[in-house]
Amino acid sequence: MKEKKQFGLIGRNIDYSFSRNYFTKKFSATETLSNYEYVNFDIESVEEVTSIFKQKNIHGLNVTIPYKESIINHLDELDNIAFEIGSVNTICYEDKKKIGYNTDIIGFKKAIEINGIDGFESVIILGSGGASKTVKYYCEKNNISYKIVSRKKNKDYISYNDLNKKILSDPALIVNCTPIGTYPNVNSSPNLPYDIISDKSIFFDLVYNPKETLFMKKGKEIGCLTINGYQMLKFQAEESWNLWQRN
Repeated sequence: MKEKKQFGLIGRNIDYSFSRNYFTKKFSATETLSNYEYVNFDIESVEEVTSIFKQKNIHGLNVTIPYKESIINHLDELDNIAFEIGSVNTICYEDKKKIGYNTDIIGFKKAIEINGIDGFESVIILGSGGASKTVKYYCEKNNISYKIVSRKKNKDYISYNDLNKKILSDPALIVNCTPIGTYPNVNSSPNLPYDIISDKSIFFDLVYNPKETLFMKKGKEIGCLTINGYQMLKFQAEESWNLWQRN
Protein backbone atom coordinates (compact mmCIF):
# COMPACT_ATOMS: atom_id res chain seq x y z
CA MET A 1 0.00 0.00 0.00
CA LYS A 2 1.26 3.45 -0.90
CA GLU A 3 2.47 5.49 2.09
CA LYS A 4 0.16 8.37 2.91
CA LYS A 5 1.24 11.93 2.36
CA GLN A 6 0.99 13.45 5.81
CA PHE A 7 0.18 16.90 7.16
CA GLY A 8 -0.41 17.76 10.79
CA LEU A 9 -0.90 20.13 13.71
CA ILE A 10 1.64 20.79 16.46
CA GLY A 11 0.15 21.91 19.77
CA ARG A 12 -0.81 20.90 23.29
CA ASN A 13 -4.18 19.47 24.36
CA ILE A 14 -5.50 19.59 20.78
CA ASP A 15 -7.98 16.72 20.69
CA TYR A 16 -10.66 19.30 19.81
CA SER A 17 -8.57 20.47 16.83
CA PHE A 18 -10.31 22.42 14.09
CA SER A 19 -7.50 21.68 11.66
CA ARG A 20 -7.64 17.89 11.82
CA ASN A 21 -11.41 17.83 11.22
CA TYR A 22 -11.21 20.45 8.49
CA PHE A 23 -8.45 18.81 6.48
CA THR A 24 -9.70 15.25 7.01
CA LYS A 25 -13.03 16.29 5.45
CA LYS A 26 -11.21 18.10 2.66
CA PHE A 27 -9.06 15.08 1.83
CA SER A 28 -11.92 12.57 1.98
CA ALA A 29 -14.12 14.72 -0.27
CA THR A 30 -11.52 14.93 -3.06
CA GLU A 31 -10.49 11.78 -4.90
CA THR A 32 -7.08 13.12 -5.85
CA LEU A 33 -6.33 13.74 -2.16
CA SER A 34 -7.36 10.28 -0.95
CA ASN A 35 -3.76 9.42 -0.16
CA TYR A 36 -3.40 12.43 2.15
CA GLU A 37 -3.94 12.43 5.89
CA TYR A 38 -3.87 15.04 8.66
CA VAL A 39 -2.79 14.11 12.18
CA ASN A 40 -2.38 15.81 15.55
CA PHE A 41 1.04 16.00 17.16
CA ASP A 42 0.08 16.67 20.77
CA ILE A 43 3.33 17.43 22.58
CA GLU A 44 4.14 18.53 26.12
CA SER A 45 7.24 20.51 25.18
CA VAL A 46 8.32 22.33 22.03
CA GLU A 47 11.61 20.37 22.09
CA GLU A 48 9.61 17.31 21.01
CA VAL A 49 9.25 18.81 17.52
CA THR A 50 12.67 17.38 16.71
CA SER A 51 11.22 13.87 16.44
CA ILE A 52 8.30 15.16 14.35
CA PHE A 53 10.65 16.87 11.90
CA LYS A 54 12.56 13.61 11.43
CA GLN A 55 9.52 11.85 10.00
CA LYS A 56 9.97 11.31 6.27
CA ASN A 57 6.41 11.53 4.95
CA ILE A 58 5.39 14.92 6.42
CA HIS A 59 4.76 17.57 3.78
CA GLY A 60 3.38 20.46 5.84
CA LEU A 61 2.49 21.43 9.40
CA ASN A 62 0.31 23.85 11.30
CA VAL A 63 1.22 25.21 14.74
CA THR A 64 -1.15 26.27 17.50
CA ILE A 65 -1.14 27.26 21.18
CA PRO A 66 1.25 27.32 22.98
CA TYR A 67 4.03 26.93 20.38
CA LYS A 68 3.46 29.68 17.80
CA GLU A 69 6.40 31.69 19.13
CA SER A 70 8.71 29.04 20.59
CA ILE A 71 8.62 26.97 17.37
CA ILE A 72 10.61 29.73 15.62
CA ASN A 73 13.89 28.60 17.21
CA HIS A 74 13.43 25.16 15.64
CA LEU A 75 12.97 26.37 12.05
CA ASP A 76 15.53 27.09 9.33
CA GLU A 77 13.95 30.30 8.04
CA LEU A 78 10.95 32.60 8.40
CA ASP A 79 8.84 34.30 5.77
CA ASN A 80 9.10 38.09 6.05
CA ILE A 81 5.60 38.52 7.47
CA ALA A 82 6.07 35.75 10.04
CA PHE A 83 9.35 37.42 11.04
CA GLU A 84 7.67 40.81 11.46
CA ILE A 85 4.81 39.36 13.49
CA GLY A 86 7.01 37.06 15.57
CA SER A 87 4.55 34.17 15.34
CA VAL A 88 4.30 31.08 13.11
CA ASN A 89 1.24 28.92 12.46
CA THR A 90 2.31 27.18 9.23
CA ILE A 91 5.47 25.28 8.33
CA CYS A 92 6.45 24.43 4.76
CA TYR A 93 9.22 22.14 3.57
CA GLU A 94 11.16 23.95 0.87
CA ASP A 95 14.53 22.74 -0.51
CA LYS A 96 14.99 20.57 2.58
CA LYS A 97 14.43 23.61 4.81
CA LYS A 98 11.62 24.16 7.31
CA ILE A 99 10.18 27.61 6.59
CA GLY A 100 7.78 29.32 8.99
CA TYR A 101 4.80 31.35 7.76
CA ASN A 102 1.94 33.20 9.41
CA THR A 103 -1.41 32.65 7.68
CA ASP A 104 -3.34 33.83 10.76
CA ILE A 105 -2.97 37.40 9.53
CA ILE A 106 -4.79 36.55 6.29
CA GLY A 107 -7.47 34.71 8.25
CA PHE A 108 -7.96 37.68 10.57
CA LYS A 109 -8.10 40.24 7.75
CA LYS A 110 -10.62 38.21 5.75
CA ALA A 111 -12.80 37.59 8.81
CA ILE A 112 -12.87 41.35 9.45
CA GLU A 113 -13.80 42.00 5.81
CA ILE A 114 -16.46 39.30 5.45
CA ASN A 115 -18.23 40.53 8.58
CA GLY A 116 -18.13 44.15 7.43
CA ILE A 117 -16.56 45.22 10.69
CA ASP A 118 -15.91 48.94 10.93
CA GLY A 119 -16.81 51.88 13.12
CA PHE A 120 -14.55 50.93 16.00
CA GLU A 121 -12.10 53.51 17.25
CA SER A 122 -9.54 51.20 18.76
CA VAL A 123 -8.67 47.56 19.34
CA ILE A 124 -8.40 45.92 22.75
CA ILE A 125 -6.26 42.81 22.42
CA LEU A 126 -6.77 40.29 25.21
CA GLY A 127 -3.65 38.17 25.70
CA SER A 128 -0.01 38.56 24.75
CA GLY A 129 0.83 35.30 22.93
CA GLY A 130 1.27 34.48 19.26
CA ALA A 131 -2.33 35.22 18.26
CA SER A 132 -2.21 38.65 19.87
CA LYS A 133 0.94 39.46 17.90
CA THR A 134 -1.01 38.82 14.70
CA VAL A 135 -3.75 41.27 15.73
CA LYS A 136 -1.14 43.81 16.82
CA TYR A 137 0.49 43.54 13.38
CA TYR A 138 -2.90 44.11 11.72
CA CYS A 139 -3.45 47.24 13.82
CA GLU A 140 -0.01 48.66 13.08
CA LYS A 141 -0.34 48.05 9.33
CA ASN A 142 -3.74 49.78 9.30
CA ASN A 143 -2.83 52.65 11.65
CA ILE A 144 -5.39 51.56 14.26
CA SER A 145 -4.70 52.37 17.90
CA TYR A 146 -4.60 49.36 20.19
CA LYS A 147 -3.93 48.21 23.71
CA ILE A 148 -2.70 44.76 24.70
CA VAL A 149 -4.14 43.44 27.94
CA SER A 150 -2.19 40.83 29.85
CA ARG A 151 -2.25 39.32 33.31
CA LYS A 152 0.97 41.15 34.13
CA LYS A 153 1.53 44.80 33.34
CA ASN A 154 4.77 45.94 31.71
CA LYS A 155 5.94 48.61 29.27
CA ASP A 156 4.08 46.94 26.38
CA TYR A 157 0.92 45.67 28.10
CA ILE A 158 -1.70 46.96 30.47
CA SER A 159 -3.26 44.64 33.02
CA TYR A 160 -6.93 43.69 33.30
CA ASN A 161 -7.05 45.88 36.42
CA ASP A 162 -6.12 48.91 34.29
CA LEU A 163 -9.28 48.66 32.16
CA ASN A 164 -11.58 51.55 33.01
CA LYS A 165 -14.41 53.63 31.59
CA LYS A 166 -12.02 55.92 29.73
CA ILE A 167 -10.65 52.94 27.79
CA LEU A 168 -13.90 51.00 27.32
CA SER A 169 -16.62 53.63 26.88
CA ASP A 170 -15.74 54.28 23.20
CA PRO A 171 -16.56 51.70 20.49
CA ALA A 172 -13.75 49.18 20.37
CA LEU A 173 -13.00 45.90 18.66
CA ILE A 174 -12.30 43.59 21.61
CA VAL A 175 -10.39 40.51 20.46
CA ASN A 176 -9.98 37.51 22.75
CA CYS A 177 -6.60 36.04 21.78
CA THR A 178 -6.47 33.76 24.81
CA PRO A 179 -7.78 30.18 25.06
CA ILE A 180 -10.13 31.22 27.90
CA GLY A 181 -13.61 29.82 27.30
CA THR A 182 -12.48 26.99 25.00
CA TYR A 183 -14.30 23.67 25.40
CA PRO A 184 -14.45 22.05 27.94
CA ASN A 185 -13.91 25.19 30.06
CA VAL A 186 -17.05 26.82 28.69
CA ASN A 187 -17.94 28.65 31.92
CA SER A 188 -14.85 30.85 31.76
CA SER A 189 -14.43 34.24 30.14
CA PRO A 190 -11.79 36.99 30.16
CA ASN A 191 -11.90 39.03 33.36
CA LEU A 192 -13.30 42.28 31.96
CA PRO A 193 -15.47 44.98 33.57
CA TYR A 194 -18.31 44.13 31.16
CA ASP A 195 -20.69 46.66 32.72
CA ILE A 196 -18.71 49.64 31.40
CA ILE A 197 -18.10 48.41 27.84
CA SER A 198 -19.75 50.43 25.06
CA ASP A 199 -22.69 48.69 23.39
CA LYS A 200 -21.20 49.81 20.07
CA SER A 201 -18.15 47.62 20.65
CA ILE A 202 -17.54 44.36 18.80
CA PHE A 203 -16.58 41.12 20.57
CA PHE A 204 -14.35 38.95 18.38
CA ASP A 205 -13.43 35.66 20.04
CA LEU A 206 -10.68 33.72 18.29
CA VAL A 207 -12.02 30.66 20.13
CA TYR A 208 -14.38 28.69 17.89
CA ASN A 209 -15.44 25.84 20.20
CA PRO A 210 -18.04 26.36 21.60
CA LYS A 211 -19.72 28.25 18.78
CA GLU A 212 -20.85 30.90 21.27
CA THR A 213 -18.43 31.39 24.16
CA LEU A 214 -19.29 32.98 27.49
CA PHE A 215 -17.28 36.02 26.33
CA MET A 216 -19.59 36.32 23.32
CA LYS A 217 -22.72 35.80 25.44
CA LYS A 218 -21.66 38.64 27.72
CA GLY A 219 -21.09 40.82 24.67
CA LYS A 220 -24.59 40.02 23.38
CA GLU A 221 -26.09 40.97 26.75
CA ILE A 222 -24.51 44.40 26.37
CA GLY A 223 -25.91 44.68 22.84
CA CYS A 224 -22.63 44.22 20.99
CA LEU A 225 -21.98 42.43 17.71
CA THR A 226 -20.19 39.13 18.40
CA ILE A 227 -18.07 36.89 16.16
CA ASN A 228 -16.31 33.62 16.85
CA GLY A 229 -13.06 32.31 15.39
CA TYR A 230 -14.42 29.81 12.88
CA GLN A 231 -14.16 32.00 9.76
CA MET A 232 -10.64 33.11 10.65
CA LEU A 233 -9.59 29.49 11.14
CA LYS A 234 -11.11 28.46 7.83
CA PHE A 235 -9.35 31.24 5.93
CA GLN A 236 -5.97 30.60 7.55
CA ALA A 237 -6.31 26.87 6.88
CA GLU A 238 -6.96 27.45 3.18
CA GLU A 239 -3.97 29.77 2.98
CA SER A 240 -1.83 27.09 4.66
CA TRP A 241 -3.05 24.64 2.03
CA ASN A 242 -2.12 27.08 -0.76
CA LEU A 243 1.40 27.32 0.63
CA TRP A 244 1.82 23.54 0.93
CA GLN A 245 0.59 23.06 -2.65
CA ARG A 246 3.42 25.21 -4.01
CA ASN A 247 5.97 22.54 -3.11
